[in-house]
Amino acid sequence: MIDFTGFNPFINFGIFAVAAVVVWFAGARVTRYANAISDKTGIGQAAIGLLLLAGITSLPEIGATVTSAATGASALAINNLFGSIAVQVVILAIVDLAIGRRALTSSIPDPMVLLQGGLNVLLIAIATAGMIVGDFPILGIGAWAWVSIAAYGFSVYILANSQGRRSWLAAQHGKVDTDLSEQQAEAEKRASQEHSERSLRGLLLRTAGLALVILVAGYLLSRTGDALANQTGLGGGVIGFVLLAFATSLPEFSTTITAARAGLYTLAVSDILGTNLINVGLVFVIDLVATGEPVLSQVDTFATFGALLGIAVTALFIIGMAERGDKTIFRMGLDSAAVLLCYAAGLVVMFFLR
Repeated sequence: MIDFTGFNPFINFGIFAVAAVVVWFAGARVTRYANAISDKTGIGQAAIGLLLLAGITSLPEIGATVTSAATGASALAINNLFGSIAVQVVILAIVDLAIGRRALTSSIPDPMVLLQGGLNVLLIAIATAGMIVGDFPILGIGAWAWVSIAAYGFSVYILANSQGRRSWLAAQHGKVDTDLSEQQAEAEKRASQEHSERSLRGLLLRTAGLALVILVAGYLLSRTGDALANQTGLGGGVIGFVLLAFATSLPEFSTTITAARAGLYTLAVSDILGTNLINVGLVFVIDLVATGEPVLSQVDTFATFGALLGIAVTALFIIGMAERGDKTIFRMGLDSAAVLLCYAAGLVVMFFLR
């Protein structure tokens, strides 16, 4: 394993920047392939976002957490996971600002995203409970980690069985918003035509190749980010929650903004919420790789508050999706503005907790 702490900080920053650019462009490309796969297989946007796109864009988080846990930096791994959860919801708010049309949460016709959001809150709450009360090992892995992975599996099962079922219909002023559904269908059709000539096998191979690129670049982001943390004198908690969280969330940022600009709002939001479900499931992986007592027993107040911040910003976005208001401020929905304010206030608190 390369020791990046032995490199000059400017070299590490250069590697970090190049890896970030590679991840950005690979993420944008994989979004288009994911939509084409959705069109060819008949699998809905929400399911593709959860099962395929979220899995690929989670690779940097997986690389960062496994590497950190294997090298004895379990606290950094946990901070990265829950830092990524909060940051990725913030990404939705930034995307809302970037597209600047109507509030993002009022542009989603698929009820499955609400279910994903609720499951996010449940799984993060389970992990937070383990942080607060402490954990004990069962077969070498923490009991709360076992509960987390079981809850993740149950979530995937529930979401897979909910695919295509319309528990509610998007409405506007008391009437079904048929225009929104038609716009979504038209956006999916336009996006799928870009790669309509490619076979499903070709799309899957190209997607796998981009997944490998994202994994390697994500590994470099995590290792150089960790090295820069040591070289700049910043604590692992701060870097894990802010710098590494933003760095390993670059694939989600790229895929989400690409999808939103193409009008694929369900795919965009499902990618973020699906990734966050995977992040909680990765607590089990950290416990499996790390040595010593269960990792949820090793965390401090900093990480616990970070997990609570993830619950808060996710809940704000769920409220926005349920309310479906189209009022905006500074070109973003009121819920997105609330998410940014909540996250900023949370970072202030965490600065004093570090």
